[in-house]
Amino acid sequence: MSHIERTLILFKPDAVQRGVVGEILTRFERVGLKVIGTKMIAPDKEHYYKHYEEIGQVITRRGEATFNNVLDMMNEGPVIAMVLEGIEAVELVRKLVGSTEPKSSAPGTIRGDFSHMSYGYGDAAGKGIPNLIHASGDLSDAKKEIPHWFSEDELYDYSVLNEKFTR
Repeated sequence: MSHIERTLILFKPDAVQRGVVGEILTRFERVGLKVIGTKMIAPDKEHYYKHYEEIGQVITRRGEATFNNVLDMMNEGPVIAMVLEGIEAVELVRKLVGSTEPKSSAPGTIRGDFSHMSYGYGDAAGKGIPNLIHASGDLSDAKKEIPHWFSEDELYDYSVLNEKFTR
Protein backbone atom coordinates (compact mmCIF):
# COMPACT_ATOMS: atom_id res chain seq x y z
CA MET A 1 0.00 0.00 0.00
CA SER A 2 1.42 3.36 -1.07
CA HIS A 3 1.44 6.29 1.30
CA ILE A 4 1.71 8.69 -1.64
CA GLU A 5 -1.65 10.43 -1.93
CA ARG A 6 -3.30 13.15 -3.93
CA THR A 7 -5.56 15.81 -2.44
CA LEU A 8 -7.58 18.71 -3.76
CA ILE A 9 -7.19 22.24 -2.53
CA LEU A 10 -9.17 25.27 -3.63
CA PHE A 11 -7.92 28.76 -2.99
CA LYS A 12 -11.26 30.41 -2.32
CA PRO A 13 -12.18 33.89 -3.62
CA ASP A 14 -11.04 35.54 -0.37
CA ALA A 15 -7.52 34.07 -0.75
CA VAL A 16 -7.34 35.06 -4.42
CA GLN A 17 -8.65 38.58 -3.80
CA ARG A 18 -6.36 39.18 -0.80
CA GLY A 19 -3.30 38.13 -2.80
CA VAL A 20 -2.11 35.46 -0.36
CA VAL A 21 -2.18 32.45 -2.72
CA GLY A 22 1.60 32.43 -3.22
CA GLU A 23 2.36 32.66 0.48
CA ILE A 24 -0.04 29.83 1.27
CA LEU A 25 1.22 27.66 -1.59
CA THR A 26 4.77 28.11 -0.31
CA ARG A 27 3.76 26.37 2.93
CA PHE A 28 2.61 23.29 1.03
CA GLU A 29 5.74 23.17 -1.11
CA ARG A 30 8.06 23.62 1.89
CA VAL A 31 6.82 20.40 3.51
CA GLY A 32 7.45 18.42 0.34
CA LEU A 33 4.06 18.47 -1.37
CA LYS A 34 4.15 18.67 -5.17
CA VAL A 35 1.65 20.56 -7.35
CA ILE A 36 0.54 18.14 -10.05
CA GLY A 37 -2.41 20.15 -11.40
CA THR A 38 -3.56 23.76 -11.21
CA LYS A 39 -6.06 26.10 -12.85
CA MET A 40 -8.13 29.21 -12.20
CA ILE A 41 -11.85 28.63 -12.65
CA ALA A 42 -15.19 30.29 -11.90
CA PRO A 43 -17.52 27.28 -11.52
CA ASP A 44 -21.29 27.48 -11.90
CA LYS A 45 -23.86 26.55 -9.25
CA GLU A 46 -24.18 23.00 -10.59
CA HIS A 47 -20.44 22.39 -10.20
CA TYR A 48 -20.48 23.72 -6.63
CA TYR A 49 -23.61 21.70 -5.81
CA LYS A 50 -21.84 18.49 -6.79
CA HIS A 51 -18.74 19.51 -4.81
CA TYR A 52 -20.42 20.77 -1.64
CA GLU A 53 -23.50 18.54 -1.47
CA GLU A 54 -23.08 15.36 -3.52
CA ILE A 55 -19.52 14.92 -2.21
CA GLY A 56 -19.29 17.14 0.89
CA GLN A 57 -22.92 16.91 2.05
CA VAL A 58 -23.12 20.48 3.36
CA ILE A 59 -26.91 20.66 3.02
CA THR A 60 -27.31 17.24 4.63
CA ARG A 61 -25.03 18.15 7.56
CA ARG A 62 -25.57 21.90 8.07
CA GLY A 63 -28.73 22.87 6.14
CA GLU A 64 -29.66 24.72 2.99
CA ALA A 65 -29.06 28.19 4.47
CA THR A 66 -25.41 27.30 5.16
CA PHE A 67 -25.04 25.87 1.66
CA ASN A 68 -26.47 29.07 0.15
CA ASN A 69 -24.08 31.19 2.23
CA VAL A 70 -21.14 29.08 1.04
CA LEU A 71 -22.33 29.31 -2.57
CA ASP A 72 -22.69 33.12 -2.36
CA MET A 73 -19.17 33.41 -0.96
CA MET A 74 -17.68 31.06 -3.55
CA ASN A 75 -19.29 33.10 -6.34
CA GLU A 76 -17.55 36.31 -5.26
CA GLY A 77 -14.76 35.57 -7.72
CA PRO A 78 -12.69 32.84 -9.32
CA VAL A 79 -10.95 30.11 -7.37
CA ILE A 80 -7.60 28.47 -7.98
CA ALA A 81 -7.93 24.70 -7.92
CA MET A 82 -4.88 22.52 -7.31
CA VAL A 83 -4.04 18.90 -6.81
CA LEU A 84 -1.17 18.26 -4.42
CA GLU A 85 0.71 14.98 -4.16
CA GLY A 86 2.90 13.64 -1.40
CA ILE A 87 3.27 11.33 1.56
CA GLU A 88 -0.11 11.11 3.34
CA ALA A 89 -1.01 14.36 1.57
CA VAL A 90 -4.65 14.53 2.70
CA GLU A 91 -3.89 14.48 6.42
CA LEU A 92 -0.83 16.70 6.01
CA VAL A 93 -2.79 19.37 4.15
CA ARG A 94 -5.62 19.28 6.71
CA LYS A 95 -3.05 19.77 9.49
CA LEU A 96 -1.45 22.73 7.70
CA VAL A 97 -4.80 24.35 6.87
CA GLY A 98 -6.28 24.16 10.38
CA SER A 99 -9.86 23.92 11.60
CA THR A 100 -12.70 24.80 9.22
CA GLU A 101 -13.73 27.57 11.60
CA PRO A 102 -10.93 30.17 11.49
CA LYS A 103 -11.57 31.22 15.12
CA SER A 104 -10.75 27.65 16.23
CA SER A 105 -7.60 27.32 14.10
CA ALA A 106 -4.31 27.25 15.96
CA PRO A 107 -1.63 29.86 15.30
CA GLY A 108 0.80 28.48 12.74
CA THR A 109 -1.96 26.99 10.59
CA ILE A 110 -3.02 28.73 7.40
CA ARG A 111 -6.44 29.67 8.75
CA GLY A 112 -5.01 30.53 12.16
CA ASP A 113 -2.51 32.93 10.60
CA PHE A 114 -4.58 34.46 7.79
CA SER A 115 -8.22 34.56 8.91
CA HIS A 116 -10.43 35.02 11.93
CA MET A 117 -14.18 34.54 11.98
CA SER A 118 -16.49 32.39 14.05
CA TYR A 119 -19.44 30.29 12.95
CA GLY A 120 -21.56 32.38 15.34
CA TYR A 121 -20.66 35.61 13.60
CA GLY A 122 -21.15 34.14 10.13
CA ASP A 123 -24.51 32.63 11.06
CA ALA A 124 -25.71 35.88 12.69
CA ALA A 125 -24.58 37.90 9.68
CA GLY A 126 -26.06 35.38 7.24
CA LYS A 127 -22.79 34.96 5.40
CA GLY A 128 -20.28 32.27 4.55
CA ILE A 129 -17.04 31.99 6.49
CA PRO A 130 -14.06 33.39 4.55
CA ASN A 131 -11.59 30.68 5.50
CA LEU A 132 -9.28 30.99 2.47
CA ILE A 133 -8.99 27.41 1.34
CA HIS A 134 -10.84 24.16 0.82
CA ALA A 135 -8.93 20.95 1.47
CA SER A 136 -10.26 17.43 0.94
CA GLY A 137 -11.61 16.12 4.24
CA ASP A 138 -10.32 12.60 3.84
CA LEU A 139 -8.90 10.24 1.21
CA SER A 140 -12.37 9.12 0.12
CA ASP A 141 -13.43 12.75 -0.53
CA ALA A 142 -10.15 13.46 -2.34
CA LYS A 143 -10.76 10.53 -4.69
CA LYS A 144 -14.17 12.00 -5.61
CA GLU A 145 -13.20 15.68 -5.65
CA ILE A 146 -10.11 15.43 -7.86
CA PRO A 147 -11.92 13.97 -10.91
CA HIS A 148 -14.75 16.48 -10.36
CA TRP A 149 -12.28 19.37 -10.78
CA PHE A 150 -9.59 17.86 -13.04
CA SER A 151 -9.43 15.45 -15.95
CA GLU A 152 -6.57 12.92 -15.98
CA ASP A 153 -4.80 14.84 -18.76
CA GLU A 154 -4.66 17.95 -16.52
CA LEU A 155 -2.58 16.09 -13.91
CA TYR A 156 1.16 15.71 -14.37
CA ASP A 157 3.74 13.19 -13.23
CA TYR A 158 7.21 14.63 -12.82
CA SER A 159 10.08 14.55 -10.34
CA VAL A 160 11.13 17.31 -7.98
CA LEU A 161 14.40 17.53 -6.10
CA ASN A 162 12.87 17.38 -2.63
CA GLU A 163 11.46 13.89 -3.31
CA LYS A 164 15.00 12.66 -2.66
CA PHE A 165 14.59 13.91 0.91
CA THR A 166 10.86 13.39 1.54
CA ARG A 167 10.21 9.95 0.08
